[in-house]
Amino acid sequence: MIGYVTLGTNDLPRAAKFYDALLAEIGAGRFMETDQFIAWAVSPTAPGLGLTKPYDGKAATVGNGVMVALAMDTPGKVDSFYKKAMELGAKDEGLPGPRGDSGFYAAYFRDLDGNKLNCFCMK
Repeated sequence: MIGYVTLGTNDLPRAAKFYDALLAEIGAGRFMETDQFIAWAVSPTAPGLGLTKPYDGKAATVGNGVMVALAMDTPGKVDSFYKKAMELGAKDEGLPGPRGDSGFYAAYFRDLDGNKLNCFCMK
């Protein structure tokens, strides 16, 4: 159902460098790009993640309660993705580990602009 999710940034080159390195961890690369917008996906027909400078010209801000969740297929991939995010300067919002007893395994972090992301798998 989801085609893509877009996050705002005030520094597109800096954010692009972060996401180029981070999303390469899961095999995603750039598939669409303008001077205001970049989108990554594992294929052009799969859901993607985009970054944009706000269209209205105002500063990008973080949405309270907004989070992007990126699906992984193993806890090891959750661990390595989270580790890569930390190496790239992300801020921890929750170490990798099980959440509850439903088999949900996740980690949480904020990107360089403060956007909250989650990487997860179902064990």
